[in-house]
Amino acid sequence: MELVETQDNPAPPGAVVTDLRAIDGMKVRAARWHPAGEALGTIVVCQGRAEFIEKYFETVGELIDRKLVVVAFDWRGQGWSGRDLDNAAKGHIDDFSLYDRDLDAVRDQALEPFCPKPWFALGHSMGGAVLLDQARRGQSPFERLALIGPMIGIHGMRYPRAARMLAEGMDMLGFGGSFIPGGGRSNALERAFDGNPLTSDLARYRRNAGVVAAAPSLAIGAPTVGWMNAAFRLMDEFADPEYPRRVLTPTLVFAAGDERVVDGRAVERFATRLKAGRQVPIPLARHEILMERDEFRHQFWDGFDAFIPGARDELAAISAAQNWIEKAREKKRWFGRRRGG
Repeated sequence: MELVETQDNPAPPGAVVTDLRAIDGMKVRAARWHPAGEALGTIVVCQGRAEFIEKYFETVGELIDRKLVVVAFDWRGQGWSGRDLDNAAKGHIDDFSLYDRDLDAVRDQALEPFCPKPWFALGHSMGGAVLLDQARRGQSPFERLALIGPMIGIHGMRYPRAARMLAEGMDMLGFGGSFIPGGGRSNALERAFDGNPLTSDLARYRRNAGVVAAAPSLAIGAPTVGWMNAAFRLMDEFADPEYPRRVLTPTLVFAAGDERVVDGRAVERFATRLKAGRQVPIPLARHEILMERDEFRHQFWDGFDAFIPGARDELAAISAAQNWIEKAREKKRWFGRRRGG
């Protein structure tokens, strides 16, 4: 296996790329990087739906610079991991519990043999939802979770109950492997930059689109009916007020202020109910904070650095992360007033 590099998106050096095998035989493409010298721990990058390892090269490099071993992988149904359907553009899955098999393969075949503890996880969108579900069941191998826009709900659904019933009905009638109504093979990075809900950074948007242009098979199209039905079932569980209270893994949730993909209000409600977690809002940022402009990414890294590895006391680490963000914002406002005056 190999990684796809472009002029604008070089791979961090020293990658160990391998195919893991989940318990059901599904191929899971993974890559691992080790920093020079002694590592402070290991972090697993758990991408969102329709993403791939190459999209996180910049982030991987920044994590390596923080003396962390980095493991990144493609979930089944996307990137260059295995597919459940013959049509590789369909990132299909029947139940989100299948993603646990991918995480188990990462733990058993990458973390345990090669990666020092403590283990942390960085999850985006769908990846954040999978990590939360694992933690709620008390099965998370990670000491801390840093989550960006976890998929607690879907943004802008006018008739959510009807959408759920439609997905369930179509799935029961045997259309689970079909694209959702109105969806097709086109992927998000093939669309125009203007008005996109992912990032306000043109250069990073073009960089990611360039990777897909160089290797179109990395991308997938719209969700399938089966994937959507499975997602609705998980999001219905998140709506239970007791659910976040059962997540005991220390968790920091980064929420984009200009969120147009997941339901920002649902994320906020969930985060405020976490026993060992907090939400850190990043105003004006869009859904993919790590693909955003530097001013937003710097806010993320301020919070992240205070939390991972952070202080050994979990609540102290969470509070420190919040304080870093607030101080950075106040400093920016003060300098803004000085320049304006």
